[in-house]
Amino acid sequence: MGRRSVSGSIHPTAVVDSRADLADGVELGAYATVGPGVRLGEGVVLRAHAHVTGNTEVGAESVVFPFASIGERPQDQKYRGEDTRLILGERNQLREYVTVNPGTASGGGVTAIGDDNLLMAGAHVAHDCRIGNRVILSNQVMLAGHVQIEDYAVIEASTGIQQFLRIGESAFVGAISGVIQDVSPFCFVHGYPARVLKINRIGLERRGWGAERIADVERAFRLVFRSKLSPDEAFARIRTELPDSKDAQRMLTFLEASERGFARAR
Repeated sequence: MGRRSVSGSIHPTAVVDSRADLADGVELGAYATVGPGVRLGEGVVLRAHAHVTGNTEVGAESVVFPFASIGERPQDQKYRGEDTRLILGERNQLREYVTVNPGTASGGGVTAIGDDNLLMAGAHVAHDCRIGNRVILSNQVMLAGHVQIEDYAVIEASTGIQQFLRIGESAFVGAISGVIQDVSPFCFVHGYPARVLKINRIGLERRGWGAERIADVERAFRLVFRSKLSPDEAFARIRTELPDSKDAQRMLTFLEASERGFARAR
């Protein structure tokens, strides 16, 4: 039998499976449902009508808002009920009508979301996605299966991201975009198909980056996206001209690892 919440608040209409594991301080609103195999960390809050099921772990102090559905079976026709997982880190906010699915056997078996993320109303995270820390998915953002999103990325409203793609660290994807190739770290993209417009300077400044560090990223950006060099030539120049910039090298490593191509400038 799972451990029940101590010093928390469980509404009498909440439905909690006896096999669920609830840490201290969990709060469950009216008609919230918690299925077997679910593990809720300390101080997790499920608002009224929130639904968490499957082999799902929700990290401490996370909040799941009304009518969110977390951990239901993947929307993948190949899925046959395999024992797969969904892992959410700490202090995440999953707003109204958010849906997050667990992994599939063919995709590694795990969907994983890090810490301090905000998933706004109606966002969808499909099977086998991996999201880092301090990521924002705005309203109605749709992630297909196997998408990877790195730390501090922001995806604006009503954007769709194709399966198996990567969104780099501190990237910003403008609203109503269609992402069909990888998005470089530190870049601002927009449109359908999404194209690179500039570096995400505001995002980097908000992270506390200084002028010199941002200038290095700007230099790497111009070599890759604004020069007439081929990608290989631009990458070689970054190695030669910015060997001590970990951020430029971060961009380089990401782009060189791209298997499906990366979004280019307009």
